[in-house]
Amino acid sequence: MKQILYCITALFILIPLAYSQPVPAGDENIPYLMTFGPKAEKSWGDDDFSQTFFFRIPRDFKEPLYIKVYDPDAGGALDELNGIWDTKTTYSVFGGKECYTHKDAQETQPVGNYKSGNLLATKTFGEDVRYDKGWYTFGPFNPTEGELVTKFDGYIFKIVADGITGDDGNLYRFYLSTSYSENKPIEGANAFTYEYSFRMHDDPNEVSHIYPYVDDKTISVKLSNFDWDNDGFIRTVSVARQGQMSKVSNEDEWIEDEFKIMDEEHNKSLDIQFIKKRNPPVRNNNVVVNVRNQYGELLPFFVIPIGGVPKYKYSIGTKKPN
Repeated sequence: MKQILYCITALFILIPLAYSQPVPAGDENIPYLMTFGPKAEKSWGDDDFSQTFFFRIPRDFKEPLYIKVYDPDAGGALDELNGIWDTKTTYSVFGGKECYTHKDAQETQPVGNYKSGNLLATKTFGEDVRYDKGWYTFGPFNPTEGELVTKFDGYIFKIVADGITGDDGNLYRFYLSTSYSENKPIEGANAFTYEYSFRMHDDPNEVSHIYPYVDDKTISVKLSNFDWDNDGFIRTVSVARQGQMSKVSNEDEWIEDEFKIMDEEHNKSLDIQFIKKRNPPVRNNNVVVNVRNQYGELLPFFVIPIGGVPKYKYSIGTKKPN
């Protein structure tokens, strides 16, 4: 992953970051993360029943921290019922050596040693009214319990959500906080994943976004999406790209779309936009997305985009992408 992330250290130091660490973040406009129980049909929108996120803590942050899960159980108002509520989800927090740097932790499938590092905390949730639209808090953790990763100039923690029984859809969010009882952000922190599994809005006026970071070694990218369900369009915008339209998947299908990266897009984030169609309406659409470079390496999606949310600048858009 060095070819993707070697210059991120400097960007974290030089670029002021927003202070809020909800996952998904506000600029992404994504309602919820999504993980189904392992007995669900993949056509419901989850390809592997697992999701991994990483939290980056600034090296100079010394206070205790907490990782919080909103609506961690599968049951109640927010989640997706399939017959009866029988799904259990396990959330596990990892730190220490190879929490992040183990190659299996940075891939898209829950195989091998994807739960690398030291297990710091874990809890399994079935249907539980105590947590319906409520929070569960892991911690406190000392920042140094994470893995110190030089290229991030900080400590990395990992949280893995695994569907372990049942066939319902669990919709949830994370929050990185300095407080057990309140959502208080850590200045300069961020969160990222290599594969995003999330619920789309039902409202066609709402556009969701994810922000893969592109380093200066990236020549081309391959955008893959799963189970889009013919729900509109996927468009990529950048400082040099007004709107690159991508192929979209059908139900229970992966589809890939490859395009070249322009010089002006290096060391910046892309804005992949998910634009719903109005008719016929598609509800409860769950989508999985990842992006790889020409080496087959995954690009990280930062919830607070590195370099800021990209805006198209007509004056530098001198070349048309292929």
